Amino acid sequence: MENVNERALKLFVVLSRANKVLHEETNRLIIAKGLNPTEFAVLELLFHKGKQPIQKIGEKILMRSGSMTYVINKLEANGYLQRETNVNDKRVTYVSISEKGKRLMETIFPEHADNITSLLSALTPVEQEEAVRLLQKLGVSIRDLS
Repeated sequence: MENVNERALKLFVVLSRANKVLHEETNRLIIAKGLNPTEFAVLELLFHKGKQPIQKIGEKILMRSGSMTYVINKLEANGYLQRETNVNDKRVTYVSISEKGKRLMETIFPEHADNITSLLSALTPVEQEEAVRLLQKLGVSIRDLS
């Protein structure tokens, strides 16, 4: 029987590899549509959650704020989003998806969702639910350690 460290290390490697392969496969579709994964993440957030302060977007998609400015500028230059200054607090700038951005996401997102469904279909629905439960448990326990 393997010891506790070996089992934990094996789980870490398996999770890391599965995450890497899943991201590579989902990113392939996004890149084929002319976006990088970060641009897609910003557009997906705005598409599903609506207008967001620039300062919060980076937190929500787990990205540093310096890089976020570059991504926002690029998406704005391509006409996929627009900025608006908060009338009550000039330090806060909101970003919302434009009509062009919505049209793009309306074509990409269903294909993206179907791709993810296909990639995860090796697990039954019950196994997927169990994986969600176990990974949430793991995430909460790790956060509690911090």
